This record gives sequence, C-alpha cells and structure tokens, in this order.
Amino acid sequence: MRANSVLAVSLCLLLAGCTTPPAPETTAQTEANVGPNAWTLSPLQSGAAPLAAPLWQHFRLPGKQATDFSYRQVDGRHSMAARADASASMLRQQVHIPAQELGHLRFSWKVPELIAQADMAVREADDSPVRVVLAFEGDRSRFSAQNAMLSELLLTITGEPLPYATLMYVWCNKRPAGSVIINPRTDRIRKLVMESGARKLNQWLDYERDIRADFEHAFGEPPGALVAVAIMTDSDNTRSVARAWYGPLTLTAAR
Repeated sequence: MRANSVLAVSLCLLLAGCTTPPAPETTAQTEANVGPNAWTLSPLQSGAAPLAAPLWQHFRLPGKQATDFSYRQVDGRHSMAARADASASMLRQQVHIPAQELGHLRFSWKVPELIAQADMAVREADDSPVRVVLAFEGDRSRFSAQNAMLSELLLTITGEPLPYATLMYVWCNKRPAGSVIINPRTDRIRKLVMESGARKLNQWLDYERDIRADFEHAFGEPPGALVAVAIMTDSDNTRSVARAWYGPLTLTAAR
C-alpha cells in the first residue's frame, strides 16, 4: 500500500477517532469523478515535463460513514461540495514533489457554518468542516517512542509506516489565525489555523500558501518530499452535520 493510502488509514486512527486498528482490506479506495478538469490538482512542472495528475480518489475510512463529495458550480466557481453527517472520509491525490521543488499551494473554500461542539485539540471533538491535508516524507528514526510504535503498528497493518509529517490547513472555532494545533493523538499531525470564528462564514475565501514556510512554522524543521494532498470534511466525533465547498487546488513549483 502506498504512503498516501497509509495517510487515509492513519487519519482514521489519529483524526477520526478509531479506537482499534482496521484490517487493510476494509479501507475502500475508489476513483472519484470530480467533474471538469478545472477541479483538479494542477500538474507541477519538474524540469521540462509536468508530473502526472491522476484522478482524485475517495477513501472511505474503516468503521465510518462516508462523507458525500460531489462536483458543483457554486457562485460561478468550480467546486467540490462536501457534506458530512456523523461521517469522515476524504478525497486525496498522490503526488511526489521533492523538498527542493516545493513552492506554493493555492486553494479556496466556502463554509456556511461551524461545528459548534468541535475542538480540534480535544480527542473526542476533533472534527472540522474543512481541512486541506498535506503528507510528507521524512526521517522516521527521529520519531518518539509513541510515534515509532504507531508507525510499526501501521506498517504491520498496511505494509507502510506512518507518514513522517502531516500538515493541515483548517478553520477553528476559537483559536486565532496563524496558530498551530497539535493533534491530540500524535505530534506528527499539526493543524495550521487559517480562519477563526464565524466572521467570514458564507463567503469564498482564497489562499496562497508557501508550503515550506508553513511546514517550518508548524514543525520547526524543513519539510521532506510532499507525497499526498487531500481534502477532508468530518463530523463523526461530534455526531453532527457539516457542509463546505472547496475550490480547485493548484501547486506551483519553487522559483
């Protein structure tokens, strides 16, 4: 199983509240029809040839109801609509961008309402209406004993270890923009708050982020290669309903 597949399983274990490790065959991976090519991760130039841009894939996490993803045009924009009803799953796309080529990520989202009970720093309430997720390679020999144990567990279950680091862009109920939330289950998942509170609900918000700078801000070290990009809307821990729309995601190479 590839590292980005492990991303889905590890997010189930570490983010969506699974309490027992799933068998690998229970993780459903299907190609997702996401509408026009305008909603896709743009190929990133690497030398003279662009990297392949495969289809997004929908990961239905073990033991979880799946979030519904469907292509929509909203306010004249190409978008991916997400609706979570006590559910958790993701759309993800495999990439392999060497660290020295990491540039910027452009993305956008529109959120109609927050999850009132959610708190991304609390294990039992770690839900979010929007997440843009980046997974990175790195030196796993630097893992703590707890993370090494988790990585070995995932290696046994899936044939691949825990991704070295996962950076998420999120919308938080209370914590200020720019703050970093460490996942309550492992410090190898860290969440960078883009928006705080309800002031900017019901409008499209556009971002362009320096991947290297954000990784260094969140983890205090340079990033490794980027191996997967995903979007995720989840409400399984709070047993609530969450909706959001995501605009196209675009990677640009470092200059």
